Amino acid sequence: MIDLFEKCSKPKLSDQAKELGIYPYFHALESKQDTEVIMEGKRRIMLGSNNYLGLTTDPEVIEAGVQAYMDLGSGCSGSRFLNGTLRLHLELEAELAKFLHKDDVMTFSTGFQSNLGIISAIVGPKDYVIMDRENHASLYDGCRLSYGQMLRFRHNDMADLEKKLQKVPENCGCLIVTDGVFSMGGDIANLPEICRLARQYGARVMVDDAHGLGVLGDGGRGTASYYGLEDAVDIYMGTFSKSLASLGGYMAASGQVTDFVRHSSRPFIFSASIPPANCAAALAALRKLEAHPELVTKLQENALYMRRRLAERNIKMRPSNGDIIPIIPIYTYEEIPTLTIAKDLYENGVYVNSSLPPATAPHECLLRTSLMASHTHELIDEAVGVIAEVLGRYEL
Repeated sequence: MIDLFEKCSKPKLSDQAKELGIYPYFHALESKQDTEVIMEGKRRIMLGSNNYLGLTTDPEVIEAGVQAYMDLGSGCSGSRFLNGTLRLHLELEAELAKFLHKDDVMTFSTGFQSNLGIISAIVGPKDYVIMDRENHASLYDGCRLSYGQMLRFRHNDMADLEKKLQKVPENCGCLIVTDGVFSMGGDIANLPEICRLARQYGARVMVDDAHGLGVLGDGGRGTASYYGLEDAVDIYMGTFSKSLASLGGYMAASGQVTDFVRHSSRPFIFSASIPPANCAAALAALRKLEAHPELVTKLQENALYMRRRLAERNIKMRPSNGDIIPIIPIYTYEEIPTLTIAKDLYENGVYVNSSLPPATAPHECLLRTSLMASHTHELIDEAVGVIAEVLGRYEL
């Protein structure tokens, strides 16, 4: 028998990065999550957050969380099934269902847990789930937790999706799962064709809209709304940790499907519910989004502006079908150069995320930049200037 921990001592990229002084993870914030932050004692322009609408610093959102903490305490100390359901949870679910034009919503403790809980409940032993290859890791883990058969199609390749649909036996159920907005590439799923193929073959459609809510669609309602396909998508999943400035996740679907998941999803049944402050902050952020749809317009305008400024400096971005998406990946190709450049940017006051395999294909490493509605053009110009100067030193 080999030592179970033997794998822990094998050389890793993280060890090499630490030795080279370019380890990119766990930098400590000392201020609020905002367009400018204090990180490890220095000012940095934040281009690595999913705080798309800038609501983590909104006074009304903060006050709602503080008030809930004072009124309802620090936690629920139980699952939604037992003592962990607050009237506030029901209020959030009802308002979110109305906003998303779906019959019902159920909330999970995190976004990751939402995907585990939805797929593992819906996909049974005789079912198939068909996944875009670039889907989020939580979707893959949800498939592993289910007892179904998983098939993968090439990213946004509808011909390959149809080939996979043709492999599903007629006596089996099938769920097509895709990100709405892909978190690494910043591109948008081809939902019109996915929904057409689903109808043709009798499959159901689930969209992970963690990066779509508050980003595109009518009033920020997401990817299905963007395409006018709200009735064609059977299940929406989303999170509160991005545009809604809190923590938690949700599923929106028909009342029948939601009730089934609510009573059969082990990650939901056996987890504590969202704490009061998180729930209240998410609800306040949702109301802010409903009252101020111009936040979505400003976010999209910022994305267009930054792409234009990067293009003017001849910086190579990953091609995207979504110029209005605030996720803008910049090619850096190899792992060590990517980490080196990210460190250089960090030291020069710009925080970005390093995207490495398996989040990207080999030799296609990226610097993932992301914007907020609250970024000013002046901050974007400053950040682009630093990016251009640093990349120029590496001939990128």
